[in-house]
Formats: sequence, structure tokens, C-alpha cells
Amino acid sequence: MKYEKQIQQAMDRLDQSLARLRGLIKRNANADAIRFMEEGELKDRYEELQNLITLSSTNPLGASGVGNIGNL
Repeated sequence: MKYEKQIQQAMDRLDQSLARLRGLIKRNANADAIRFMEEGELKDRYEELQNLITLSSTNPLGASGVGNIGNL
């Protein structure tokens, strides 16, 4: 459950950053938009989400801290 909440929060932050990027593009602030994507907030938000996904795939432990032990 905690993982889903973390992912949803990261997705919400990414969505907010994409809205800011859209605003920059609408205002024709292309240089600012590129910097925002390559060095700024959008890059950070994407990396945050990517890290959460990577951690979930490298840590197979469940919510209780134990791995799937199979059928009993």
C-alpha cells in the first residue's frame, strides 16, 4: 500500500511539472522550457519516479518485509 501511495504522489508531482512545462511552451518561453526539461524540475520529477520503479523491481520484499514464499 505504501508503494502505491508513493507512486501516486510521484505521478501527481510529475503531472504538475508537465503543466508548468505546458505553460512555458504556451508563453513561447522555449529556452526556459528546454532548461526546465533538461536541468530543472521536470528532470527531477522523472528521476524520482524512475527511482521508485527501479527500487520496486530490485526489492522483491512485500509490505510485511518478507519475500513471496510460494504455496504452503
